[in-house]
Amino acid sequence: MARKNEVVTTILRVFLGATFLIHGVAKFQGGIENTAGFFESLGIPGFTAYVVALIELIGGIAVILGIGTRIISILFAIVLTVAIVKVKIAVGFLGNGQMAGYELDLALMAISIYLAAANKSVLALDNVLFRSEKA
Repeated sequence: MARKNEVVTTILRVFLGATFLIHGVAKFQGGIENTAGFFESLGIPGFTAYVVALIELIGGIAVILGIGTRIISILFAIVLTVAIVKVKIAVGFLGNGQMAGYELDLALMAISIYLAAANKSVLALDNVLFRSEKA
């Protein structure tokens, strides 16, 4: 049973990392200045768009590889919380026809929280880089 859980944790880790990596790339491809302007329109300092995009981009790669998954998952959960509270909550769970709701954000947050609390998954570089000696 433990092996099955490790495989599922690995699948969730790679999915979460890929999702954030794609969103980070999209922010830079779409013009990070546009994202900064959107953040400012929400009352969030524009420079945080760069911080969020880098967390998504670099964090996504790291989570896919299994490096620092717990810490990065916590950062992902914070980013998602702000996105839900500042943008998505007003349009509801399923959205309003013009903007998506917060259902995906909430699902990604649940995965992030799970990975922050879970043991290391198989095929994670953390297992190679930070081996723990069992007594």
